[in-house]
Amino acid sequence: MASITTANRNRAADAVTARANNGSLRIYSGVEPADANASLSGNTLLAVLPLSATAFGAAVGGVATANAITADTSADATGTATFFRVMESDTTTVVFQGSVGTSSADLIFSSVSFVTGGNVSVSSLTYTQPG
Repeated sequence: MASITTANRNRAADAVTARANNGSLRIYSGVEPADANASLSGNTLLAVLPLSATAFGAAVGGVATANAITADTSADATGTATFFRVMESDTTTVVFQGSVGTSSADLIFSSVSFVTGGNVSVSSLTYTQPG
């Protein structure tokens, strides 16, 4: 497989994460779609967390770290979080998705049991551009 330089990994990560400016982090229950292109199927939206106007900082080593993410102070539904999608500001276009868990997942929570009206906060989110 071909590889790209770190500088180009940074450029690619910055281009991807710029699509999330003023977007949102949406957390769902149910089976994670095969990839970010696949439609949702029977999933429940548990929480929506707004992203900053500049959602991610400049990538370093192919990794872009999210700027402050606003908490969802009233979760939309009760359920077990299984995956997330980062959305563009239009709220319909997926930028990227990943798994949710208490360990060995793309987005870690102390508990994946969400309750309607509960507070949902994320202290850190990164996007890694393969190289």
